[in-house]
Order: sequence, then structure tokens, then C-alpha cells
Amino acid sequence: MSALSFHLPALAALALALLANGAWAETAAKPAVVAALAAPQALPDVVEGRTDAPATIIEYASLTCSHCAAFHKDVWPLVKAKYVDSGKAKFILREFPLDPLASGAFMLARCAGQRRDAVIDRLFDHQAEWALTDKPLVHLKEQLMATGMSETDFNACLSNQALLDKVRAMHAAAASGLGVKATPTFFVNGVRLDGENGLDKFDQILAPRNH
Repeated sequence: MSALSFHLPALAALALALLANGAWAETAAKPAVVAALAAPQALPDVVEGRTDAPATIIEYASLTCSHCAAFHKDVWPLVKAKYVDSGKAKFILREFPLDPLASGAFMLARCAGQRRDAVIDRLFDHQAEWALTDKPLVHLKEQLMATGMSETDFNACLSNQALLDKVRAMHAAAASGLGVKATPTFFVNGVRLDGENGLDKFDQILAPRNH
């Protein structure tokens, strides 16, 4: 991922984007869902694409989720090219770790600062090389060190209790406020898509008149 900017959610702007209709939305988002998505987050959103794009795609993902990795390999490039790179939508990935290993991986991505989504991309691309091994933490360290993170910074990041609490809070807020139970879960202009979806499902919401 590239051209990233840290962006604390602006409630009014995000709500307007999520409630977009006409050419952008075939199904109206529920007001309660819009409010929950636009609420302040424990960790700041990292926005890919134009922050003022007329549509918003939010994904709740876990770095140890094989379906999430498959989406980012096979479908995300298509969604990115058609909607994000063209300025039609912005994309936000929010942390929804399904296990302690995923929590740690998300912490490390956050500790990478502006390279947060680049680290996430790498961890999805190489998921089998760290998450599915007998020594996942050892291989996770190898992945992060390949991005330039030192062993000292790796250990310090995983010892950051305040950051861990925020990652856990992201999970709790999505579970309680939006009913998210599994990954990936998407909200496209506030309309929910569960599971690994193809480009056609995004088209049905973002470009229904052309679908």
C-alpha cells in the first residue's frame, strides 16, 4: 500500500460518506452502524486514498486470518485500482485480532509508524512463513527485521502494554458496537459484507448502476 496518511476520523465527513446514495449505494446504511463506524477509535485510522473520497471501505481484519490474506492477495489489488487509486473511495483497515499472535503483529505494524500498512501487506503476503509455523514469534521477528525494525524495537513494541490495550479495544468496540465476530468483515458505505468477497460484491454497492 502507498500514499498513506494518518487520519483521526472526522465524524461529520465520514458519516456523509457512509450515507452516500444514488450512484454510490444501492442499500442504505443503518444509522446505528454509521454512528459506530464514525465513532472515535482507540487507534487512529490509517487512510489509503483521498481522505475526501465520496465512498468509504472499512475492513476489520486479523493478520492470522487466511481469508484476509487471500482477499489482500487476490481481490484488494482490483478494489484498489478501481476505487481507491481513482479517487472514488478511501480504504481503512482496522484491527480485529482473533488471537494473541495477531494482536502482537498488529502492535508491530503500529510501531512501524508511517510504514504500518506496508508491514501489514508484508505479513499478509508471507503469512504462511510466520503465522503457520512451529515458532511463529521467531519468524514474525524475521519478517519485521526484514522491514528495517531492530530487535530492540521489536521487543520494546511487544512490551508496550498501552498499545496492546488499544489493539484489544479496537476488537472490543467492533464486536460490541457492530457485531463483528469473524474476519474479514467489510463495511462499504456502511453496508456490511461478511467474509472473503470478490470485486463484484463491492461493485454492487459502489457502482450499482454499472453492475
